[in-house]
Amino acid sequence: MEVKKPENIDQYIGAFPPEVQEILEKIRVVIQKAAPEAKEKISYSMPAFEQNGIVVYFAAYKNHIGLYALPTGHDAFKEELSIYKSGKGSVQFPLKDSMPFDLISRIVKFRVKENLEKAKKK
Repeated sequence: MEVKKPENIDQYIGAFPPEVQEILEKIRVVIQKAAPEAKEKISYSMPAFEQNGIVVYFAAYKNHIGLYALPTGHDAFKEELSIYKSGKGSVQFPLKDSMPFDLISRIVKFRVKENLEKAKKK
């Protein structure tokens, strides 16, 4: 069976069970509010938001939501993210726990500002 890659974020979210769709849609809205000028896209088969470069990716898995704010977004919030399983540039928010929407919003705002500062230097 061939798995069809999503062409947009609606298709991506629609491929998950309703309870996960609800969480993904809330994360999407949080990102849209924190980065209103960012454009949605699918990159690496994941939802991504782009504004002067990639701001953030997110993805759903069996037991968690992965957030990918590239290493700098995670380094800046290292203490707050320390309670979650993480790697270089990634963090896992367990589905069994409540999502840290406020933290996600602050990370996105940080990344938008960071991308804007990089764009100004070019």
